[in-house]
Amino acid sequence: MDFNLTRDQKMIRDVVRDFAEQEIAPRATEIDRTGTFPLDIINKMSEMDLMGLPFPEEYGGAGADYVSYCLAVEEISRACGSTGLTYEAHISLGCMPIYLFGTQEQKKKYLTMLCRGECVGAFGLTEPEAGSDAGGTKTTAELDGDEWVINGSKCFITNASYAKFVTITAVTDKTRGRKGISAIIVPTDAPGFTIRSSYEKMGLHGSNTTELFFDNVRVPRENLVGNLNEGFKQFLKVLDGGRVAIAAMAVGIAQACLDASLKYAHQRVQFGRSISKFQAIQFKLADMAVNIELARLMYLKAAWLKDNGQPYSKEAAIAKLFASEMATRAALDAIQIHGGYGYMKEFPVERYLRDAKLLEIGEGTSEVQRLVIARQIGC
Repeated sequence: MDFNLTRDQKMIRDVVRDFAEQEIAPRATEIDRTGTFPLDIINKMSEMDLMGLPFPEEYGGAGADYVSYCLAVEEISRACGSTGLTYEAHISLGCMPIYLFGTQEQKKKYLTMLCRGECVGAFGLTEPEAGSDAGGTKTTAELDGDEWVINGSKCFITNASYAKFVTITAVTDKTRGRKGISAIIVPTDAPGFTIRSSYEKMGLHGSNTTELFFDNVRVPRENLVGNLNEGFKQFLKVLDGGRVAIAAMAVGIAQACLDASLKYAHQRVQFGRSISKFQAIQFKLADMAVNIELARLMYLKAAWLKDNGQPYSKEAAIAKLFASEMATRAALDAIQIHGGYGYMKEFPVERYLRDAKLLEIGEGTSEVQRLVIARQIGC
């Protein structure tokens, strides 16, 4: 086994780390406080070719591998969870369905636009009655001549306010259950398509979270992504890749918890010495370091398997489950180490806790990950 990153992977990680430290981290508190979508940061990331990082150059991408992309997600999330989620959802959910299942024409038209950063990517899957049970989709798409007529709604959709189109799932054959779901590209300016951003969230305030409403929205028949009625299989594959990136995001937030806790522990003096000298604090910091390293290795393994065309569903679920729950624990320990100051917005660790918690829910809850793993091991 070779645990060394390649030269290109190290270069991408280091370039993104420098950018995140200089451009993103100084803005993170403001982004969280105001809930402002950091569009200027996203534009700078576009100029750095990050918005199409793991996609071929022929579609405007940078031609990097999935490991490099996950390393970038970790570094961005370490600086700001909101920006990390925006980026992760753009690549893993917005771009990936079109790249994996779209026609050559769709890739040229839509994927190129995304990779060049001309808009942000979004994927409409979750509904009020279809969360963990994504097969319970109620949104419908019926053919009328050469057009799909779409009716229904979506909730908790990331980035849609800044997208030019959204790839959504809809029932195209009501008689087949989850085998009657398809994926369709819907332009956001289509008549009858309404996007509303009005959620008041616990964390990730700078990430755009929306509801989508479809009232007889008409789109061309050729906007179908992949084969008819294969949407369920498609989004399971999309979510596998997204779970690896969510694990990387969790590692980034957990690393930020460790960074902040180490700094504070060395500075904070109690009973005549810095609290970093107390075993109770040392054990918390050591546990953080151990779990972060384990989670990082797991997401890198899953990303490596994906890059090498090997099955990785189980590894993606393990990485996402362990890393997301670990990040929440790291944030809780970081607050405890900071004491009363950890509960104050003057220090960033309370934000890390609010941001980390979503990672146990989005792109498959911890409970769903345990189901996936159980099935993979033969239960």
